[in-house]
Amino acid sequence: MIHDRLDPDYLLRHIWGYPAFHGPQRKIIDHITKGGDALVLMSTGSGKSLCYQIPSLMRPGLGVVVSPLIALMQNQVAALDQLGVRAAYLNSSLDAQTAQEVQRRARAGELDMLYMSPERLVSASGQRLLDQCRLALFAIDEAHCVSQWGHDFRPEYGQLSLIRERWPDVPRIALTATADVPTRQEIIERLLVAPREFVASFDRPNIRYRIVEKQDPRQQLLNFIRNEHRRDAGVVYAMSRNNVEEVAAMLASNGIDALPYHAGMDTARRAEYQRQFLDRDGVVMVATTAFGMGIDKPDVRFVAHLDMPRSIEGYFQETGRAGRDGLPAQAWMAYGLSDVVQQRRMIDLSEAEESYKRLSTVKLDAMLALAETADCRRAALLAYFGQTGTACGNCDNCLQPPDLVDMTEPARKLLSCIYRCSQASQSHFAAGHVIDVLRGKLNDRIEKFNHQSLSTFGIGADIPEADWRQLLRYLASLHVVEIDAMHFNVLRLTEQSREVLSGEQRIMLKRRMPSTNGKRRSGKAGNLDRQELPPLELALFEKLRAWRSDIAKSLGVPAYVVFPDNTLHAIAMRRPMTLDALREVSGVGDKKRDNYGTDIIALVAM
Repeated sequence: MIHDRLDPDYLLRHIWGYPAFHGPQRKIIDHITKGGDALVLMSTGSGKSLCYQIPSLMRPGLGVVVSPLIALMQNQVAALDQLGVRAAYLNSSLDAQTAQEVQRRARAGELDMLYMSPERLVSASGQRLLDQCRLALFAIDEAHCVSQWGHDFRPEYGQLSLIRERWPDVPRIALTATADVPTRQEIIERLLVAPREFVASFDRPNIRYRIVEKQDPRQQLLNFIRNEHRRDAGVVYAMSRNNVEEVAAMLASNGIDALPYHAGMDTARRAEYQRQFLDRDGVVMVATTAFGMGIDKPDVRFVAHLDMPRSIEGYFQETGRAGRDGLPAQAWMAYGLSDVVQQRRMIDLSEAEESYKRLSTVKLDAMLALAETADCRRAALLAYFGQTGTACGNCDNCLQPPDLVDMTEPARKLLSCIYRCSQASQSHFAAGHVIDVLRGKLNDRIEKFNHQSLSTFGIGADIPEADWRQLLRYLASLHVVEIDAMHFNVLRLTEQSREVLSGEQRIMLKRRMPSTNGKRRSGKAGNLDRQELPPLELALFEKLRAWRSDIAKSLGVPAYVVFPDNTLHAIAMRRPMTLDALREVSGVGDKKRDNYGTDIIALVAM
């Protein structure tokens, strides 16, 4: 299906049903259609797939899309089928007969796009197949996986360099939502030739960022979901497999439709839970970071982290799975000093080269600084990626600007106590011991080292333990204190300690907020897409969702493949009474109007 007589705007309007391109989409499409290579950095949900799907229709031949997950291929092919685009996938889920038919169609020119896993593409049979096809382009999705400097390196992606070597005249487009400068450079070196780089804004204005201090993290999470997202689809990330299983069970026992997902589960169970998450409304997936790459479910209303991620790239990638439909969503995270210690221990214990360990430490420090900042979270995120932003009005620090307290004197007491403890015993001590000394808490260990005789014993009795731990975490983010994760998490002073002890550097700390049991404090939150609808339109929206669910079940596809929530939202608001009026709704192309228009108009008229 070669649309050489048509321009991209026509295809966008009549196949996808969108009125206009966003950001750099049109420039990328023009560049690829003319045969150039491109590196594309666009945030999750900003329309990266259009940048290779439309050129695949414009250029003669087969568009080959490298994708990391079977579920992603299946859902994208199902969505393209709904639009009338000829697409198929080749992966291990197909039986031999079906795979042979897909290959026959590809050779015969009966497909516009073919989705392949990297393993299938680099296999001898995969290469022979593509040699027998006329190729329009190669699109490498999640391209950061090719880089050892990236946050999600996958060795099988490294073999994709053969694309450039075996088919040098076929244009290539590498796409990712996050990549720092070393990662971008490695993507180019491995996959592309003299590419144009397209870097869109990393801002996701529909996502509200909220980061809270760990107190009772599971209860905090439960309250957050109960009070703000009871009926919503969401993803909860936890660091360990045991924690994933326990948190999913806890949520389920409290009436939340929650499922676990981690690499230790058997393949069939993991695949079934992923299918349920994609196909059903309102499922919460509790997972390790093994889950999420390539998941394009658009109506995820929240992403929660029970542990601090190891980098801002990872955090941005994971939170970006919320609100892909453009409707309001939340990114919620609970973190504490233990997260910092655990992540640093993992870095130190890894068998990676020292240069990689140093880079990982820098990335972790940046993540900790984001968690500790009193300034706008969004502006800090954008600054990390080299972009500018002003106070957003849609993060916790903007909605409730924290009070800053001068903690220079307590910080000096803490540093002095670390020094006195180590000097007196010719040894170093962890946070719990140092804080006990500060608070004058006599116990066997303090008596063993005679630390009750130190001048710093009891000088911080007026400050609660939780506040001391918050201060210590902040000092660690500034490298004023070092936590030695390889030696029992003992505390050490650094060169920066001198500036605080001498009074050259002041320590301004956010005042700890009292626990609110997860209750909403300000601004809109929870079921945000529904709250914005008036009662009559809300009733129609829910009827449309129920109708969509029935259609999706009959087709065996996820509900959002039929229509995403934002399209149903627009239909409910505009209440179109004719096929022509329905066609004017963003997301309703020609084929979807023809297939579903009569049903929708009947629902609107009820």
